[in-house]
Amino acid sequence: MMLDYNSLLIALGVSATCLAFTLMGSWFARRPETFLLTCTGGLFLVVAGIFTYSFYVATPVPFVGGMTFVMFMIGFSVIWAAGYQFRKGHLSRWRILLGSFTGMFATLPAMASGYDGLAFMGDNIVIAALLFATAREYWLSRHEAPAPLYGISALYALTAITFVLCASVLISDGKLVLGHAPDNWAEDVSLAVCIAGMTGIGALSLALHQWRQAALHRVEANTDPLTGLLNRRALFDLYGQRAFTSSMAVVVFDIDRFKAVNDHYGHATGDAILKFFADELSRNLRASDVVARMGGEEFALVLEEILPGRAEQVAERVRSGFAAREMVVDGKLLKCTVSAGIAIGSSDRLAFDNVLNSADKALYAAKRAGRNRVELADFLYSVPPEPSRIVS
Repeated sequence: MMLDYNSLLIALGVSATCLAFTLMGSWFARRPETFLLTCTGGLFLVVAGIFTYSFYVATPVPFVGGMTFVMFMIGFSVIWAAGYQFRKGHLSRWRILLGSFTGMFATLPAMASGYDGLAFMGDNIVIAALLFATAREYWLSRHEAPAPLYGISALYALTAITFVLCASVLISDGKLVLGHAPDNWAEDVSLAVCIAGMTGIGALSLALHQWRQAALHRVEANTDPLTGLLNRRALFDLYGQRAFTSSMAVVVFDIDRFKAVNDHYGHATGDAILKFFADELSRNLRASDVVARMGGEEFALVLEEILPGRAEQVAERVRSGFAAREMVVDGKLLKCTVSAGIAIGSSDRLAFDNVLNSADKALYAAKRAGRNRVELADFLYSVPPEPSRIVS
């Protein structure tokens, strides 16, 4: 052999173990990232398979070889499922079952029948397929963190290629019965690449973890924790330096008599109503529209590239939809209304602050005029008022 095979196996086992503990440590730091725990479980199975295989190399007993295949197939299938879990956010058990049973079917009958060479061909082919599938999962997620995910995908794919190489050498030799573990240059190359790949994936996984943490912190800093909408800070980050032309508008909403709701029913009910209104507001948006909770019961909607009259139509649709909505909170049926103020930019390219202040003044005018209505800055756009009511 080009290199000491047992030494490479031990090095691979140690490298895989280090990667498993690296991922587990990352999971402890960020518990919601459950794909890390799933991948850790898969790696520990692969490590167990590596050390079992080292016994098979020394004493090629079919039962030991079969146990090696079982642990490899389940382990690599779990790693594939972890990649899917990273991309989709939930575990796919059928992927684990599919990969495990396919691999066992491709290896165990042949090993039990004495065709160990055929079993190793199937082993290499199935592991390569599972690694390519894992690489694909991370590749499809590359938009989230391009640099580390490109690297992780490439390393999984490169490792898969070495297993294809091992299978190709066995197939070209044409030996269906070996009587011992495969012993060729492709095996040495595969082990060396696997060791380097495990190390690289570990380093990139740490980078990915940091990348996701930083992205999460950015989202948390810009998101209202109750409604999931943008917060005031995020809205000013987006539009604070923008000039508002006549094709842009700001709509400010305020839930009518919200303090009375809190005083009468409690803050938990008030929070539920805020969530209901955030949902009502979000369902009336285009992809280019931006909505934020400004604080308390006040929300702001920024509309871009609008035709004349659209801001009024959107505000009225939100107002009427919320007024008609029946909300059940803790077994109580509640109905609330909302007032809105609209300000439209101009050809003078107004600052966001100025447009927002104009929308606020229009909102106050709506409140003074009886609530449950929409007012347009500079001139009136109103709807027939209905008395605000809360029904328990």
